[in-house]
Amino acid sequence: MIAAPIAHRFTLAWGRSRALAALAAGAASALAMAPLGALAWPVIFLTFPVLVWLLDGAGSGGRRGIGAAAAIGWWFGFGYFLTGLWWIGVAFLVDADKFGWLLPVAVAGLPAGLALFTAAGTALARALWVPGPARVLALAVGLTAAEWLRGHVLTGLPWNSFGYALASDLRLAQTASLGGLWSLTFLAVALGALPAVLADAPRDTRHPWRWVGLGALVLAAMFVFGAVRLATTPVGTVEGVRLRLMQPNLPQDVKFRYAAKDEVVAHYLKLSDLAASPPSGAPVTHLIWPESAFPFFLSREPAVLAKIADHLPPGTVLITGAARAEERPDKGPRRYDVYNSVQIVDSDGAIIATADKVHLVPFGEYLPFQATLESLGLEQLTRVQGGFSAGTRRRALEVPGAPPTLPLICFEIVFPGAPAADLPKDAPRPGWMLNLTNDGWFGDTSGPHQHLAQARLRAIEEGMPVVRAANTGISGVVDPLGRMRAQINLGREGIVDADLPRPVTPPPYARLADAIPLTLWLGALAIVIFARRVRGSVSTAKLQQRQC
Repeated sequence: MIAAPIAHRFTLAWGRSRALAALAAGAASALAMAPLGALAWPVIFLTFPVLVWLLDGAGSGGRRGIGAAAAIGWWFGFGYFLTGLWWIGVAFLVDADKFGWLLPVAVAGLPAGLALFTAAGTALARALWVPGPARVLALAVGLTAAEWLRGHVLTGLPWNSFGYALASDLRLAQTASLGGLWSLTFLAVALGALPAVLADAPRDTRHPWRWVGLGALVLAAMFVFGAVRLATTPVGTVEGVRLRLMQPNLPQDVKFRYAAKDEVVAHYLKLSDLAASPPSGAPVTHLIWPESAFPFFLSREPAVLAKIADHLPPGTVLITGAARAEERPDKGPRRYDVYNSVQIVDSDGAIIATADKVHLVPFGEYLPFQATLESLGLEQLTRVQGGFSAGTRRRALEVPGAPPTLPLICFEIVFPGAPAADLPKDAPRPGWMLNLTNDGWFGDTSGPHQHLAQARLRAIEEGMPVVRAANTGISGVVDPLGRMRAQINLGREGIVDADLPRPVTPPPYARLADAIPLTLWLGALAIVIFARRVRGSVSTAKLQQRQC
């Protein structure tokens, strides 16, 4: 009785009022993301019902209101991405004279583009719409399909997918070990939207509280599963491995200025100081520096490698981010390719292993139609002429004195299923994931917190620890259950020493990838189609009775 009048206001909304309601609901939904998600994630139980009621009202349009539903979804998505991704604009202020004019384009243009996926999801949902509880599943089917596409189309950007709302609670996040991000996304939409049935007419939904109670039972089961998994899954550490993570917190204008190379190297070595007694008393075996650590090509600076060798005790290795150049005599004016890489340096100062970043950031590391846009005077944020080149295939790195690691540079960590998707089928499973990043582009905003939240979910999905080193951001060690074992906070300069956690037995998602979320999605789609046929049969029978 309380919900029905509220629902009617949204169902009957039209024009500007309907757009503003969808915009506000989407913007409020973004509160469920980091850094507020741990407290605010239940907001989805208020905002997704609003989306259901708005889509109910779209049915008065032509072709069952699919066009109107797409418009509602676009406004909802625009509000969601505008509120959740506004911090991307901060990157354009690092070199404001060159890129500041693009800030409004980035802040509004990216959400507008991403909202097209949400629009497609609500259009699909409306095409499947059926009164009653089944429409909640229709919405989950539509938005989950749209979010999956957002994670894959045009190189993909699954950042802040709806499933991260449930991942805000570490107990609920354990469900990702079963079905990954896409299962969490389906559940977040379905459970979040379920309170909408409380406003349904009795002819559409009998005993609506039973449906809400069913949703509460699913949520409770997730809580219990997560709590038991956290309490009963042993996580050991790798013997003989002691990590030191260094977070230099350098300003971006220093980090990429070649003239500051001596200052940068001196700062790193002083901050890392392995000659001093480690806080733990245990010797450091692996020193880890962040992404693109140097304003030069490390392999071309023998004097710097010599300084690093002097700094490293025998048997200790440095794992660092570094740009590298590879000669390409056949490429005309640009005679080399530049890669964003991870390199391992031994105590003799030799680079003994390298892995290149495969999944580059559009407009950050390269420009689509690079040559054409460069001819018009445009540059990517990193200002590398010609843009970075992508590695051909991601591979595990052999690390002396430690298990093999899977390097995931910067936002490569936000893509679910990376090990299964990118490593050869017969390759041995890595022992840990290494995430070198530079979140200094985004300052003290919500962006670095969201980046960490996604890295933690990858650890749960794969049952594999994640070691993160950031120029600034949030550096630390995440165990295979998503717990932070060590941490350097955003905006802080410093080091932290930590043991390397062991991986746990590969959970179902690590073994089956997207098979479980696909089964969940197909099952829900079948239920919706069945509900539509049943309702169609009932309507036909009633019409025949009236005609008789």
